[in-house]
Amino acid sequence: MSKILAIDYGSKRVGVAITDSLKIIATGLLTVSTINIYSFLEEIIQKEKISHIVIGLPKNLDNSNTDSTYEISIFINKLKQLYSNIVVDSIDERFTSSMAKKTILSSGVSKKRRRDKALVDQVSATIILQSYLQKLSN
Repeated sequence: MSKILAIDYGSKRVGVAITDSLKIIATGLLTVSTINIYSFLEEIIQKEKISHIVIGLPKNLDNSNTDSTYEISIFINKLKQLYSNIVVDSIDERFTSSMAKKTILSSGVSKKRRRDKALVDQVSATIILQSYLQKLSN
């Protein structure tokens, strides 16, 4: 069975999360350097039989684009070109970073680990994926 991959794209790091084969549970996978994202995607798509990729699209509170929205839109379009056989979708990612930080804080992770931006990106990708799964089930 296929899986869904979620991406929290950033200019330095990309947080990645993945579902189980039943597409029910979202799990944080890892954080990849942005310069390595395409080679990582090539490998994970083959290994995990990815059918969907969902990318968090940042918006301001008034639903206008942020400074990074354009860069992420370019990334989304490139993925659609590279992987025409995979559904590439985006979802509003407002508040995912703050939600991720609160989740990490409440999980009892050490103060040093809480400052790890890679962990925040990975948890943000998991939140993006959970939101997408909820959207699909409605």
